[in-house]
Amino acid sequence: MRSGSTAHRIVVAVDGPAGSGKSSVSKSAARELGYAYQDTGAAYRALAWWCLDQGIDIQHPDSVIVALDRFIYEIGTDPDQYFVRVGGDDVTDAIREPRVSAAVSAIARIPQVRAQLTSLFRAVIVASDRPGIIVEGRDITTVVCPDAPVRILLTADEEVRMARRSAELVGESLQKTAEQLQKRDRQDSQVVDFMNAADGVVTIDSTHLDFDQTVHAVTELVAARTT
Repeated sequence: MRSGSTAHRIVVAVDGPAGSGKSSVSKSAARELGYAYQDTGAAYRALAWWCLDQGIDIQHPDSVIVALDRFIYEIGTDPDQYFVRVGGDDVTDAIREPRVSAAVSAIARIPQVRAQLTSLFRAVIVASDRPGIIVEGRDITTVVCPDAPVRILLTADEEVRMARRSAELVGESLQKTAEQLQKRDRQDSQVVDFMNAADGVVTIDSTHLDFDQTVHAVTELVAARTT
């Protein structure tokens, strides 16, 4: 079995920049298809939250690497019962706090972290008991699941992504949201290319699509590729 291959279930790999709707679209598409759903970004956030909680200096990669073996992570793959737990503690909401968002990129830039979490993502896929699973993140189509039968780059124009993300964050100005989006994409692009579709990856541009239309575009592509 090639590295990056997963069991005999259908894997749908979804990549894309911040604000592209990867999580919400993937979760809804999984629900419609009866598939499981995995948000890989949650693992990086959970690790960042745990490091902050444990007083681990995230600016020193060696400190994070040494602590990895003590990081106990669980995620719910049922799109209707999603949760994130670290060491038994529910951190589903805590990992979305601004202090965690600010720390994620430092964690995600560490090669050993990416390698270990990639193994974790594949284990979650194999453990799923549904006929398929939608896995979304930054390097899913190229690193985590390069052999997936359906690989998608979900994107939209930057202004549209900014507006959508700003609408989700109550009290955040469009300008601040834009700065955060641009900073995160800039930092993460130093590690992985999630702005350009690799060979065999289908681009779904949702700039002129509403949410339901985007979900339909994903489910339609899955149906076309798997039947």
